[in-house]
Amino acid sequence: MRRLSAVFCLLFLLLASCYEPERDCERFKNGHFEFTTFVGQEERTTTFERIGDLEIDIYEGKVDSSSIRWINDCEFIVKKLHPKNRAEQQAIHMKILSTTENSYTFEYGLVGESPIAKGTAIKTD
Repeated sequence: MRRLSAVFCLLFLLLASCYEPERDCERFKNGHFEFTTFVGQEERTTTFERIGDLEIDIYEGKVDSSSIRWINDCEFIVKKLHPKNRAEQQAIHMKILSTTENSYTFEYGLVGESPIAKGTAIKTD
């Protein structure tokens, strides 16, 4: 009985280790998106449109634009075109971890540093 259990456990581990999340990143290079996160205790939503190497963000009624440089199909660098302070001058590295039909999960952080957060963006068009 123990051997049978061990065989099933080993089989399960082998099958589970072969699982890779879907990553069809090409679908998310262009389009309209929405991203919701918590800032302190408040939920905040950003909408953005990505067109080629340009991203236009709308956050709390303010419009901002950034350049996009794709590293590969699932990773890109975002850099503000008109930074207002030193912090906004720093580029952000974005990595798409998994995708669904209309959303993608990503992690991000300053270029050259470890990712600091994860999120999910929903494609709205």
